[in-house]
Amino acid sequence: MRKTYLLIGFLSIAIIFSGCKSWSNTAKGGLIGGGAGAAIGAGVGILIGKNEKSAAIGAAVGTAVGATTGLIIGKQMDKAAEKAAAIEGAKVDTITDANNLKAVKVTFESGILFASGKSILSTKSKTSLSDFAAILVENPTMDVAIMGHTDNTGSLELNKKLSQERAQAVADFLVSKNVPTKQIKEVVGKDFSEPVADNATVEGKADNRRVEIYMYASEEMIKNAENAVKK
Repeated sequence: MRKTYLLIGFLSIAIIFSGCKSWSNTAKGGLIGGGAGAAIGAGVGILIGKNEKSAAIGAAVGTAVGATTGLIIGKQMDKAAEKAAAIEGAKVDTITDANNLKAVKVTFESGILFASGKSILSTKSKTSLSDFAAILVENPTMDVAIMGHTDNTGSLELNKKLSQERAQAVADFLVSKNVPTKQIKEVVGKDFSEPVADNATVEGKADNRRVEIYMYASEEMIKNAENAVKK
């Protein structure tokens, strides 16, 4: 049954986009954000590649967001993602938030930010985070969530503490660079509960030691986009 749904989802997307080859990524993201994804089904989250679903983030707007509003927000997210991608040590991915709107995930490897087992930001990382803070200051209606992750070396208790301290260190530094405290909605230590690689290898452990920063549309940003549509 799942394979059938995935096949239907794939064919639906193929039909939608076969006539839209000239569309920009923003336009395609707006179509998905505006409700096409919900209509096609759960297969969309798998098939749209980097536009992975992240139900953990998203403003609590309570209603579906329109396609044109999604286009406006998608364009703003594209600009922020482009600037973030130019920052040294930053890996940028486009994701989809709980409102089916385009959002951005920026990953900094902990090896770039911190010394092993420490939560004190390195001098090099402060330059990168200063550049990132400037993006947030330019986009005050983007909400932010910061997640700290570790590998599985050491006890769970130790890694919970370390991942939280690292996430908080990043949040505190961003605030010191004029990012409003209210813009940062969540600061969470995820310990080693959400690995992205195999902890059995040195390379995998390095990938798992990271801090992820999510930029997504706030309720205010959504309302502003909706108002722009009405004009």
